[in-house]
Amino acid sequence: MHAFYADHFVLPLPSGHRFPMAKYAQLRERLARECPEVEMHEALPASDGELTLVHTPAYIDAVASGTLSPALQREIGFPWSTAMAERARRSVGATLQAARRVMGQGGGLAANLAGGTHHAYADKGGGFCVFNDFAVAARLMQAEHARRHDRREPLRVAIVDLDVHQGNGTARIFAGDASVFTLSLHGAKNFPFRKEPSDLDVELPDGCADDDYLHALELALDELDRRFEPELVLYLAGADPHEGDRLGRLKLSFDGLEARDRRVMDWAWSRRLPLVFAMGGGYGHDMESTLQVQVNTYRTALAFERRWQGQALAAEAAATPQGTHWHNPAP
Repeated sequence: MHAFYADHFVLPLPSGHRFPMAKYAQLRERLARECPEVEMHEALPASDGELTLVHTPAYIDAVASGTLSPALQREIGFPWSTAMAERARRSVGATLQAARRVMGQGGGLAANLAGGTHHAYADKGGGFCVFNDFAVAARLMQAEHARRHDRREPLRVAIVDLDVHQGNGTARIFAGDASVFTLSLHGAKNFPFRKEPSDLDVELPDGCADDDYLHALELALDELDRRFEPELVLYLAGADPHEGDRLGRLKLSFDGLEARDRRVMDWAWSRRLPLVFAMGGGYGHDMESTLQVQVNTYRTALAFERRWQGQALAAEAAATPQGTHWHNPAP
């Protein structure tokens, strides 16, 4: 299974800043030790042309040139720096490469070790999100699919957002777009306090634990099934619903979050839908707990990637002509 990273671009954040910058390199180190089947690649930066599929040219230029206003920098939560601008492009690029991987091979799973920047709008960022990687990936896959296939209807993309915070930027970008279905399960009283309507929003009370969460997820996936037939799934597997998260306010256990991942991935597998996932938020009091949630997501994903690979091998075997094979044919 392929995963893409950009953790070597480290933002110069002030002391005490609550964004867990160190976790991305730590996640890659743990995966290298514990999940060697994950093949990791350095992410390439998203180009201006790719970003303009979603973001306004003026905003892209302001991020690139360092001319973001102080108010926009405060809304993002990061002071501008060259590392901030480059990391933002590569965070999008990682999701683009993962999406190209699964679409190019006709299925499977691939990942971004960061990403899930769902608070970014077309013309501004927010909540530690500069550019919206899932939105750009959805638009780029639609454009590339249209070039490869002669059909008028765009590729249908489902965004399953299970970060504890609502994906307000994603919801606004795709408002009224029938080709992208946005599903968000999130804390009702959590950030952002001004939410945007997704195609399906499920608001959860503070303290929501495993059983209630998984029941809500099951109902939401059933509703998605009734209303939409996706061809690609983008899954935001946030670690912040965990009971040990500083900002999450929900009470999911490690087992509950693993069951969440397994349910989404099984839902996609049963429909033979390619799936790209990103890590989203995670702000544990103990950073090891956040990393454990994310490592568990990768372990679950590997099990489903093996299913895809097994299916591919079976299809290859079935396509091989049967009959007598002469190992040493006569001259």
